[in-house]
Amino acid sequence: MEPLALYIHWPFCLRKCPYCDFNSHVREGIDQAAWRGALLRELRHEAARLGPRPLASIFFGGGTPSLMPPETVAALVEEACDLFPAPPDLEVTLEANPTSVEAARLAEIRAAGVNRLSLGIQALDPAALRFLGREHSAAEAVAALETSRAIFPRLSFDLIYARPGQPEAAWRAELRQALALAADHLSLYQLTIEPGTRFATEYARGAFALPDPDEAARLYWATVEEAARFSLAPYEVSNYAQPGAESRHNLAYWRYGDYLGIGPGAHQRLLLDGAMIATRRHRAPEEWLARVTRQGHGTAEEEELTPADRAREALLMGLRLAEGIDPARIEARSSLPLAEALDPAMLLACIEEGYLEWTGAGRLRATDEGRMRLDAMLPVLLR
Repeated sequence: MEPLALYIHWPFCLRKCPYCDFNSHVREGIDQAAWRGALLRELRHEAARLGPRPLASIFFGGGTPSLMPPETVAALVEEACDLFPAPPDLEVTLEANPTSVEAARLAEIRAAGVNRLSLGIQALDPAALRFLGREHSAAEAVAALETSRAIFPRLSFDLIYARPGQPEAAWRAELRQALALAADHLSLYQLTIEPGTRFATEYARGAFALPDPDEAARLYWATVEEAARFSLAPYEVSNYAQPGAESRHNLAYWRYGDYLGIGPGAHQRLLLDGAMIATRRHRAPEEWLARVTRQGHGTAEEEELTPADRAREALLMGLRLAEGIDPARIEARSSLPLAEALDPAMLLACIEEGYLEWTGAGRLRATDEGRMRLDAMLPVLLR
Protein backbone atom coordinates (compact mmCIF):
# COMPACT_ATOMS: atom_id res chain seq x y z
CA MET A 1 0.00 0.00 0.00
CA GLU A 2 1.12 3.53 -0.77
CA PRO A 3 2.08 5.48 2.36
CA LEU A 4 -0.34 8.27 3.22
CA ALA A 5 0.49 11.96 3.19
CA LEU A 6 -1.92 13.66 5.62
CA TYR A 7 -2.92 17.29 5.05
CA ILE A 8 -4.79 19.19 7.80
CA HIS A 9 -6.32 22.54 6.86
CA TRP A 10 -6.72 25.40 9.36
CA PRO A 11 -8.75 28.04 7.48
CA PHE A 12 -8.30 31.10 9.71
CA CYS A 13 -5.99 34.10 9.32
CA LEU A 14 -5.51 37.37 11.15
CA ARG A 15 -5.94 39.18 7.84
CA LYS A 16 -6.61 38.26 4.21
CA CYS A 17 -3.60 39.09 2.03
CA PRO A 18 -4.52 40.99 -1.17
CA TYR A 19 -2.90 38.41 -3.48
CA CYS A 20 -4.31 35.31 -1.74
CA ASP A 21 -7.01 33.10 -3.28
CA PHE A 22 -6.55 30.23 -0.81
CA ASN A 23 -9.40 29.00 1.35
CA SER A 24 -8.66 31.37 4.23
CA HIS A 25 -11.01 33.41 6.39
CA VAL A 26 -10.89 36.07 9.10
CA ARG A 27 -13.05 35.48 12.18
CA GLU A 28 -13.25 37.48 15.40
CA GLY A 29 -13.94 34.45 17.56
CA ILE A 30 -13.15 30.74 17.10
CA ASP A 31 -14.46 27.93 19.29
CA GLN A 32 -11.12 26.16 19.63
CA ALA A 33 -12.51 23.10 21.41
CA ALA A 34 -15.17 22.59 18.74
CA TRP A 35 -12.61 22.88 15.94
CA ARG A 36 -10.17 20.50 17.59
CA GLY A 37 -12.95 17.97 18.10
CA ALA A 38 -14.19 18.27 14.51
CA LEU A 39 -10.74 17.83 12.95
CA LEU A 40 -10.15 14.76 15.12
CA ARG A 41 -13.57 13.36 14.21
CA GLU A 42 -13.04 13.72 10.46
CA LEU A 43 -9.61 12.12 10.78
CA ARG A 44 -11.13 9.16 12.62
CA HIS A 45 -13.86 8.87 9.98
CA GLU A 46 -11.27 8.45 7.23
CA ALA A 47 -9.16 6.05 9.29
CA ALA A 48 -12.18 3.81 9.86
CA ARG A 49 -12.69 3.29 6.15
CA LEU A 50 -9.01 3.07 5.21
CA GLY A 51 -7.64 0.77 7.88
CA PRO A 52 -4.03 0.80 9.12
CA ARG A 53 -2.31 2.46 6.16
CA PRO A 54 1.29 3.57 6.77
CA LEU A 55 1.70 7.30 7.39
CA ALA A 56 4.47 9.15 5.54
CA SER A 57 3.96 12.80 6.50
CA ILE A 58 1.66 15.35 8.13
CA PHE A 59 1.28 18.89 6.83
CA PHE A 60 -0.64 21.64 8.65
CA GLY A 61 -1.63 24.22 6.03
CA GLY A 62 -3.95 27.17 5.83
CA GLY A 63 -4.92 29.78 6.47
CA THR A 64 -2.44 30.28 9.25
CA PRO A 65 -2.06 27.06 11.26
CA SER A 66 0.46 28.67 13.62
CA LEU A 67 -2.62 30.38 15.09
CA MET A 68 -3.88 26.95 16.21
CA PRO A 69 -3.43 26.23 19.90
CA PRO A 70 -0.32 24.03 20.26
CA GLU A 71 -2.41 21.51 22.19
CA THR A 72 -4.61 21.09 19.09
CA VAL A 73 -1.53 20.43 16.97
CA ALA A 74 -0.28 17.89 19.51
CA ALA A 75 -3.67 16.13 19.70
CA LEU A 76 -3.86 15.78 15.90
CA VAL A 77 -0.28 14.50 15.56
CA GLU A 78 -0.83 11.98 18.35
CA GLU A 79 -4.15 10.79 16.93
CA ALA A 80 -2.77 10.43 13.41
CA CYS A 81 0.11 8.30 14.69
CA ASP A 82 -2.31 6.16 16.71
CA LEU A 83 -4.58 5.60 13.70
CA PHE A 84 -1.87 5.04 11.07
CA PRO A 85 1.51 3.33 11.63
CA ALA A 86 4.15 6.07 11.49
CA PRO A 87 7.93 5.83 11.06
CA PRO A 88 10.25 7.26 13.73
CA ASP A 89 11.34 10.03 11.35
CA LEU A 90 7.81 11.07 10.37
CA GLU A 91 7.91 14.48 8.69
CA VAL A 92 5.51 16.91 10.39
CA THR A 93 5.32 20.34 8.77
CA LEU A 94 3.42 23.41 9.94
CA GLU A 95 3.03 26.72 8.10
CA ALA A 96 3.65 29.86 10.15
CA ASN A 97 3.88 33.59 9.68
CA PRO A 98 6.75 35.54 11.27
CA THR A 99 4.67 37.94 13.35
CA SER A 100 5.83 38.39 16.91
CA VAL A 101 2.63 36.75 18.20
CA GLU A 102 3.25 33.57 16.24
CA ALA A 103 7.01 33.56 16.81
CA ALA A 104 6.35 33.41 20.56
CA ARG A 105 4.63 30.04 20.01
CA LEU A 106 7.43 28.33 18.07
CA ALA A 107 8.89 26.38 21.00
CA GLU A 108 5.41 25.10 21.91
CA ILE A 109 4.76 24.10 18.31
CA ARG A 110 8.01 22.14 18.28
CA ALA A 111 7.02 20.44 21.54
CA ALA A 112 3.68 19.51 19.92
CA GLY A 113 5.51 17.26 17.46
CA VAL A 114 6.27 19.56 14.53
CA ASN A 115 9.78 18.98 13.17
CA ARG A 116 9.63 21.04 9.97
CA LEU A 117 8.49 24.68 9.86
CA SER A 118 7.43 26.54 6.72
CA LEU A 119 7.65 30.31 7.25
CA GLY A 120 5.61 32.69 5.08
CA ILE A 121 8.30 35.38 4.82
CA GLN A 122 7.26 36.52 1.27
CA ALA A 123 9.74 39.45 1.29
CA LEU A 124 12.52 41.06 3.29
CA ASP A 125 12.01 44.46 1.72
CA PRO A 126 9.85 46.78 3.89
CA ALA A 127 8.11 48.44 0.92
CA ALA A 128 7.34 45.04 -0.62
CA LEU A 129 5.89 43.77 2.66
CA ARG A 130 3.57 46.77 2.83
CA PHE A 131 2.51 46.26 -0.80
CA LEU A 132 1.82 42.56 -0.16
CA GLY A 133 -0.29 43.40 2.88
CA ARG A 134 1.81 41.34 5.27
CA GLU A 135 1.35 41.68 9.02
CA HIS A 136 5.05 41.39 9.86
CA SER A 137 8.03 43.68 9.39
CA ALA A 138 11.36 42.80 7.78
CA ALA A 139 12.96 42.77 11.26
CA GLU A 140 10.32 40.32 12.51
CA ALA A 141 10.98 38.08 9.50
CA VAL A 142 14.72 38.01 10.21
CA ALA A 143 14.10 37.32 13.90
CA ALA A 144 11.67 34.51 13.10
CA LEU A 145 14.15 32.89 10.72
CA GLU A 146 16.89 33.01 13.34
CA THR A 147 14.63 31.68 16.09
CA SER A 148 13.20 28.92 13.91
CA ARG A 149 16.65 27.83 12.82
CA ALA A 150 17.54 27.21 16.46
CA ILE A 151 14.31 25.33 17.28
CA PHE A 152 13.40 23.18 14.27
CA PRO A 153 15.53 20.46 12.66
CA ARG A 154 14.19 21.45 9.24
CA LEU A 155 13.12 24.87 8.00
CA SER A 156 11.58 26.18 4.79
CA PHE A 157 10.44 29.65 3.86
CA ASP A 158 8.38 31.27 1.10
CA LEU A 159 9.27 34.27 -1.01
CA ILE A 160 7.30 36.07 -3.72
CA TYR A 161 9.16 37.50 -6.72
CA ALA A 162 8.28 39.47 -9.88
CA ARG A 163 6.84 42.20 -7.72
CA PRO A 164 6.15 45.62 -9.30
CA GLY A 165 9.37 47.45 -10.11
CA GLN A 166 11.61 44.77 -8.56
CA PRO A 167 15.25 45.27 -9.66
CA GLU A 168 17.32 42.13 -10.22
CA ALA A 169 20.20 43.37 -8.06
CA ALA A 170 17.87 44.05 -5.13
CA TRP A 171 16.25 40.63 -5.54
CA ARG A 172 19.63 38.91 -5.47
CA ALA A 173 20.58 40.77 -2.28
CA GLU A 174 17.25 39.86 -0.66
CA LEU A 175 17.72 36.18 -1.55
CA ARG A 176 21.26 36.09 -0.20
CA GLN A 177 20.13 37.59 3.09
CA ALA A 178 17.33 35.06 3.51
CA LEU A 179 19.36 32.04 2.39
CA ALA A 180 22.23 32.95 4.70
CA LEU A 181 19.78 32.80 7.60
CA ALA A 182 18.01 29.56 6.61
CA ALA A 183 19.38 27.62 3.68
CA ASP A 184 17.64 24.22 3.72
CA HIS A 185 14.52 24.75 1.62
CA LEU A 186 12.99 27.62 -0.33
CA SER A 187 9.55 27.87 -1.94
CA LEU A 188 9.46 30.63 -4.52
CA TYR A 189 6.30 31.96 -6.14
CA GLN A 190 5.91 34.43 -8.96
CA LEU A 191 3.35 37.10 -8.13
CA THR A 192 0.24 36.41 -10.21
CA ILE A 193 -3.14 38.06 -10.26
CA GLU A 194 -5.81 35.64 -9.08
CA PRO A 195 -9.52 36.26 -9.76
CA GLY A 196 -11.53 37.44 -6.79
CA THR A 197 -8.58 38.90 -4.88
CA ARG A 198 -8.09 42.52 -3.93
CA PHE A 199 -5.07 42.65 -6.22
CA ALA A 200 -7.28 41.59 -9.15
CA THR A 201 -9.46 44.68 -8.59
CA GLU A 202 -6.48 47.01 -8.18
CA TYR A 203 -4.61 45.57 -11.15
CA ALA A 204 -7.68 45.93 -13.39
CA ARG A 205 -7.89 49.64 -12.64
CA GLY A 206 -4.18 50.13 -13.27
CA ALA A 207 -3.04 50.67 -9.69
CA PHE A 208 0.19 48.76 -10.37
CA ALA A 209 1.96 46.85 -13.16
CA LEU A 210 3.84 43.56 -13.04
CA PRO A 211 7.20 42.86 -14.70
CA ASP A 212 6.96 41.64 -18.28
CA PRO A 213 7.59 37.91 -18.95
CA ASP A 214 11.22 38.45 -19.96
CA GLU A 215 12.01 40.36 -16.77
CA ALA A 216 10.18 37.76 -14.66
CA ALA A 217 12.28 35.05 -16.34
CA ARG A 218 15.48 36.94 -15.51
CA LEU A 219 14.43 37.11 -11.88
CA TYR A 220 13.72 33.37 -11.95
CA TRP A 221 17.16 32.51 -13.32
CA ALA A 222 18.75 34.88 -10.81
CA THR A 223 17.04 32.82 -8.12
CA VAL A 224 18.48 29.59 -9.50
CA GLU A 225 21.97 31.09 -9.43
CA GLU A 226 21.68 32.52 -5.91
CA ALA A 227 20.15 29.33 -4.49
CA ALA A 228 23.03 27.31 -5.97
CA ARG A 229 25.47 29.40 -3.90
CA PHE A 230 23.89 27.75 -0.85
CA SER A 231 23.72 24.26 -2.44
CA LEU A 232 19.97 24.48 -3.10
CA ALA A 233 18.76 22.98 -6.39
CA PRO A 234 15.31 23.41 -7.99
CA TYR A 235 13.81 19.95 -7.53
CA GLU A 236 10.37 21.27 -8.56
CA VAL A 237 9.31 24.36 -10.51
CA SER A 238 8.79 26.50 -7.40
CA ASN A 239 10.85 24.63 -4.80
CA TYR A 240 14.56 24.50 -4.01
CA ALA A 241 16.30 22.29 -1.48
CA GLN A 242 19.63 21.05 -0.29
CA PRO A 243 20.09 17.30 -0.94
CA GLY A 244 17.81 15.40 1.44
CA ALA A 245 15.85 18.50 2.50
CA GLU A 246 13.08 18.14 -0.09
CA SER A 247 9.52 18.24 1.25
CA ARG A 248 8.45 14.60 1.52
CA HIS A 249 4.85 15.66 1.88
CA ASN A 250 4.76 17.72 -1.30
CA LEU A 251 6.67 15.04 -3.19
CA ALA A 252 3.70 12.76 -2.50
CA TYR A 253 1.50 15.17 -4.48
CA TRP A 254 3.93 15.59 -7.34
CA ARG A 255 4.60 11.84 -7.58
CA TYR A 256 0.84 11.23 -7.50
CA GLY A 257 0.86 9.30 -4.26
CA ASP A 258 -2.04 8.77 -1.89
CA TYR A 259 -2.92 11.73 0.27
CA LEU A 260 -5.61 12.40 2.83
CA GLY A 261 -7.15 15.85 3.31
CA ILE A 262 -8.85 16.94 6.55
CA GLY A 263 -10.55 20.28 7.21
CA PRO A 264 -12.50 22.89 5.20
CA GLY A 265 -11.80 22.79 1.47
CA ALA A 266 -9.22 20.01 1.76
CA HIS A 267 -8.79 17.62 -1.18
CA GLN A 268 -7.62 14.03 -1.20
CA ARG A 269 -6.71 11.28 -3.68
CA LEU A 270 -6.80 7.64 -2.60
CA LEU A 271 -6.30 4.52 -4.70
CA LEU A 272 -8.79 2.02 -3.24
CA ASP A 273 -9.28 -1.42 -4.80
CA GLY A 274 -7.91 -0.17 -8.11
CA ALA A 275 -10.14 2.92 -8.20
CA MET A 276 -8.82 6.45 -7.64
CA ILE A 277 -11.27 8.27 -5.39
CA ALA A 278 -11.13 12.07 -5.39
CA THR A 279 -12.68 13.81 -2.39
CA ARG A 280 -13.28 17.48 -1.62
CA ARG A 281 -14.41 18.88 1.72
CA HIS A 282 -16.85 21.79 1.95
CA ARG A 283 -14.95 25.09 1.72
CA ALA A 284 -16.98 27.27 4.11
CA PRO A 285 -15.66 26.80 7.67
CA GLU A 286 -19.05 27.02 9.40
CA GLU A 287 -20.72 24.64 6.94
CA TRP A 288 -17.84 22.17 7.19
CA LEU A 289 -18.08 22.27 10.99
CA ALA A 290 -21.84 21.71 10.86
CA ARG A 291 -21.46 18.72 8.54
CA VAL A 292 -18.81 17.10 10.72
CA THR A 293 -20.99 17.62 13.77
CA ARG A 294 -23.94 16.09 11.94
CA GLN A 295 -22.35 13.20 10.03
CA GLY A 296 -18.73 12.81 11.12
CA HIS A 297 -17.14 14.36 8.03
CA GLY A 298 -17.39 17.49 5.91
CA THR A 299 -17.28 15.90 2.46
CA ALA A 300 -18.86 18.00 -0.25
CA GLU A 301 -18.01 15.86 -3.26
CA GLU A 302 -16.54 12.44 -3.98
CA GLU A 303 -16.01 10.80 -7.34
CA GLU A 304 -14.09 8.02 -9.03
CA LEU A 305 -11.60 9.36 -11.56
CA THR A 306 -11.34 7.79 -15.00
CA PRO A 307 -7.99 6.35 -16.16
CA ALA A 308 -7.58 9.35 -18.49
CA ASP A 309 -8.22 11.79 -15.64
CA ARG A 310 -5.72 9.96 -13.44
CA ALA A 311 -3.02 9.95 -16.10
CA ARG A 312 -3.62 13.64 -16.81
CA GLU A 313 -3.30 14.55 -13.13
CA ALA A 314 -0.17 12.44 -12.71
CA LEU A 315 1.46 14.11 -15.72
CA LEU A 316 0.43 17.62 -14.68
CA MET A 317 2.10 17.07 -11.31
CA GLY A 318 5.05 14.88 -12.30
CA LEU A 319 6.42 17.05 -15.08
CA ARG A 320 6.90 19.84 -12.52
CA LEU A 321 9.64 17.74 -10.92
CA ALA A 322 13.27 17.92 -12.03
CA GLU A 323 13.34 14.10 -11.82
CA GLY A 324 10.44 13.84 -14.28
CA ILE A 325 8.04 10.92 -14.46
CA ASP A 326 8.39 7.16 -14.60
CA PRO A 327 6.07 5.74 -17.30
CA ALA A 328 5.63 2.53 -15.32
CA ARG A 329 4.36 4.50 -12.32
CA ILE A 330 1.96 6.48 -14.48
CA GLU A 331 0.49 3.23 -15.78
CA ALA A 332 0.35 1.66 -12.30
CA ARG A 333 -1.47 4.66 -10.82
CA SER A 334 -3.80 5.35 -13.75
CA SER A 335 -4.24 1.99 -15.56
CA LEU A 336 -3.35 3.87 -18.75
CA PRO A 337 -0.04 3.54 -20.63
CA LEU A 338 1.85 6.80 -21.02
CA ALA A 339 1.66 6.54 -24.81
CA GLU A 340 -2.13 6.72 -24.60
CA ALA A 341 -2.11 9.75 -22.33
CA LEU A 342 0.09 11.96 -24.54
CA ASP A 343 -0.39 13.33 -28.03
CA PRO A 344 2.51 11.65 -29.92
CA ALA A 345 2.96 14.50 -32.41
CA MET A 346 3.07 17.13 -29.65
CA LEU A 347 5.42 14.96 -27.58
CA LEU A 348 7.84 14.75 -30.53
CA ALA A 349 7.56 18.50 -31.13
CA CYS A 350 8.28 19.29 -27.48
CA ILE A 351 11.34 17.03 -27.52
CA GLU A 352 12.62 18.58 -30.77
CA GLU A 353 12.16 22.08 -29.33
CA GLY A 354 14.20 21.09 -26.29
CA TYR A 355 11.34 21.40 -23.80
CA LEU A 356 11.10 17.69 -22.92
CA GLU A 357 13.65 14.89 -22.87
CA TRP A 358 14.01 11.20 -22.11
CA THR A 359 16.61 10.42 -19.46
CA GLY A 360 18.97 7.48 -19.48
CA ALA A 361 16.81 5.91 -16.78
CA GLY A 362 13.79 5.98 -19.10
CA ARG A 363 12.03 8.89 -17.41
CA LEU A 364 10.32 11.72 -19.24
CA ARG A 365 11.17 15.12 -17.84
CA ALA A 366 10.92 18.78 -18.69
CA THR A 367 14.17 20.61 -19.37
CA ASP A 368 14.99 23.87 -17.62
CA GLU A 369 13.41 25.75 -20.52
CA GLY A 370 10.46 23.38 -20.59
CA ARG A 371 9.63 23.88 -16.91
CA MET A 372 9.35 27.60 -17.63
CA ARG A 373 6.68 26.81 -20.24
CA LEU A 374 4.69 24.04 -18.57
CA ASP A 375 1.47 26.05 -18.28
CA ALA A 376 1.42 26.58 -22.05
CA MET A 377 2.80 23.17 -23.01
CA LEU A 378 0.69 20.76 -20.96
CA PRO A 379 -2.75 21.60 -22.39
CA VAL A 380 -1.60 20.70 -25.92
CA LEU A 381 0.57 17.77 -24.84
CA LEU A 382 -2.10 15.84 -22.97
CA ARG A 383 -4.78 13.97 -24.90
